[in-house]
Amino acid sequence: MRHLLGSGPIVVINIAKSRCDAIALLAGLDTPLHIPLPNFSVEKAREYREDGEDLLCAHSLLERGLEDYEFSARALRPKPGRKCGEDERVLRILRGLWEDVAKPILDGLGISKMPETSRSLPPRIWWCPTGLLSFLPLHAAGIYRGSDSESVLDYVVSSYTPNVAAITDRVRSQGSITTESSGLFLTSQPDAPGTSPIPGTTKEVQSIFRKAEEAGVRALKLEGDDLGPGECLERMQEFSSIHLACHAWQDAAEPLKSRFRFHRGSLDLGTILKANLKHADLAFLSACQTSTGDENVLDEAVHLAAGMLAAGYRRVVATMWSIGDQPAQEVATSFYEYLIAHKTTGSSGTFDGTLSAYALHHATQELRRKLDDSDRSLLTWIPFVHYGY
Repeated sequence: MRHLLGSGPIVVINIAKSRCDAIALLAGLDTPLHIPLPNFSVEKAREYREDGEDLLCAHSLLERGLEDYEFSARALRPKPGRKCGEDERVLRILRGLWEDVAKPILDGLGISKMPETSRSLPPRIWWCPTGLLSFLPLHAAGIYRGSDSESVLDYVVSSYTPNVAAITDRVRSQGSITTESSGLFLTSQPDAPGTSPIPGTTKEVQSIFRKAEEAGVRALKLEGDDLGPGECLERMQEFSSIHLACHAWQDAAEPLKSRFRFHRGSLDLGTILKANLKHADLAFLSACQTSTGDENVLDEAVHLAAGMLAAGYRRVVATMWSIGDQPAQEVATSFYEYLIAHKTTGSSGTFDGTLSAYALHHATQELRRKLDDSDRSLLTWIPFVHYGY
């Protein structure tokens, strides 16, 4: 309990056949806070998980495909043989998660809704879901239609952690980011062999690079054939922050073989974990399904985002499912605009992700304001998630 963050609780949520509970770990408390969740169940979690998978199928957002892709999407296609879903199931899932899980936890923690006129930063919360709940978007739980509409976003800024140690270990062993290593490395890989084109990654990276340069941030971009896996790893050692706009592939059977795909090969998680990333700070994974867990390992999320935390990155922005090229560009650009605008005074030339959770909260809210509350719109902004601190 000594190495907990003072800026918000870590909430571990356990779902079992007999009962469901949340355990909140807070700095300053000698014992964890127990919050029972009597209205939630394994059956509900499984139902929401299956409905969610059907919905992703219906909107071509479930798994990566090489044919019949939507040109504007970061390249997923419906899972063969799955029945596509109907309207408003996203709303039902989000409402169920709100009423049975998120709201009871926020009430138990004594966290109130932020006034709309407030200029203060919302409090933070770290979600540590287990089992089937690991597949569900707790950060977006809420009621999105009607006079009683409200959501988690009105109360807190959400982050996730695959386990408690992923946060406490980083707090205990915080390293410093030197002036020499502080900076942002970016790459776009729009036409990796054997994958569908994602042309928007080029515009995305060029826009972010231009904004970084204008702000005096040390930045470098290498695109397409200019970057191979080995060179990428070298740049990851040289720059504290990275932005990878590319395809990613998750290997559920052997997580260390999960990889990012480049024009000139692939960079797997096992190789990254062996590297000496002692100055690693922020990783923005602008690729598909970089925070999707493995249903066969339900006690802990196993995915690229968790792997990047294990490799040394303090915070990671990832996605739960496929993202469209245009929304990806908008969220990424807004995210970096926020970070650059809120740089510490006197930190010319440096760059860090201390406010990355707030930056992602801001960016997804900006995108959300442009959309309606249809299934497709909700599935557009919900996948963006923050890991770490």
